[in-house]
Amino acid sequence: MDIGSSPRPKCAMCSHYQAEKRRRQLEKMGVKLPPHWVPPPGGMHIYPTQMAPFIRRPPERASGDEAVPDLELVDGRFGLLPGFAKDAKYGLRTYNARTETVAQLASFKNAWAKPRHCIIPCEAIYEPDWRPGKAIPTRFTAANDDAIGVAGLWSPWKNPATGEWESSFTMLTINADTHPLFMHMHRPDPKRPPHMQDKRMVVILPPAQFEPWLDATPQESFEFMRQYPAERLVMTPEPLPPKKAAAEPPEDQLLL
Repeated sequence: MDIGSSPRPKCAMCSHYQAEKRRRQLEKMGVKLPPHWVPPPGGMHIYPTQMAPFIRRPPERASGDEAVPDLELVDGRFGLLPGFAKDAKYGLRTYNARTETVAQLASFKNAWAKPRHCIIPCEAIYEPDWRPGKAIPTRFTAANDDAIGVAGLWSPWKNPATGEWESSFTMLTINADTHPLFMHMHRPDPKRPPHMQDKRMVVILPPAQFEPWLDATPQESFEFMRQYPAERLVMTPEPLPPKKAAAEPPEDQLLL
């Protein structure tokens, strides 16, 4: 899994999250991991175009083969890559999909219509809190310490550079103007049109809705687009450490 450096959007909607790396939490989500499975190194802090795990129904499941598991954990690029994407950098603008337009935009409409639903297992998601006057990275986790399951879409993509097929995914977002926590996140962006100035949050699924979401039709999908209860989340500011002051010169040098 590639978790090296990549461009990191500033203050964009959920452009950074921490992938779930705890085996017990992934198995609680219904995934059967092989005995030798270990999380990849690097801390699993994920930014757009980087590789990260997501949960889906195996495509082979439609064959009726009983040996095919109900769910599988696969790696894909964070940032959905439609067939016409020339390179992985296209994912820098498709890591989130607004539910109001997902069925119409060329980047997402094919994955929405298929429907290629997935769940992105997160240990934490991050958003910028601008209320202090500058962006404070803020960590959101589940109040019961479970994994957070974010509703998403996935798509296969043939990498023109390698000729190899890869998977990619995006997180779905909804309006959060009235959410007790997410209404405080982000700063208005004057470069965006007025209809896109609203506060946003990713679609967090209750565990009971994990499998129904994976099986939902496009028409049923909008039933899952709801704000997640604030009391089920913990919001923790994680301010960056202060910059170290320049070391003062030795006293004997002050006289020079």
